[in-house]
Amino acid sequence: MKNSIGLDVKKSKELANMLNDLLANYQMFYQNLRGFHWNVKGKEFFELHLKFEELYEDAVIKVDEIAERILTLQGVPLHTFEDYLAQAEISSYKQDSVGSESVKIVIENFTTLITKERAILSTAGDADDEGTSSQMSDYITETEKTLWMLNSYMG
Repeated sequence: MKNSIGLDVKKSKELANMLNDLLANYQMFYQNLRGFHWNVKGKEFFELHLKFEELYEDAVIKVDEIAERILTLQGVPLHTFEDYLAQAEISSYKQDSVGSESVKIVIENFTTLITKERAILSTAGDADDEGTSSQMSDYITETEKTLWMLNSYMG
């Protein structure tokens, strides 16, 4: 059976579930980035304050795009922090003083996200879901470059 966008209903539901997992992880990632941005201190303040802001602004856009893709697949996006906490692999971090050690956490979080994006890309390809495939392909390309830059920053 096909849904209104011409995809198999069962495969669309599986993809919506995978995207909800990604959504929960992106929400946790976003909140971590906000905390890092607010609490950065020390000699790296200016560069990290700006970088964390750049990253959380990108993350909040992706949160919306992922939720809208779930809706396009006729799923329901998770939308409570209780759901995000229960679903996400990415943990929340509470730090009063933030510096380059937070970049290591961001790298770990991006590694989690890109692993999930690759799994969704594979499943979307099997489902002939070009919309989700394209979205994940774009995210993966951006994440790979960001990971390269953050790893270079860390030396």
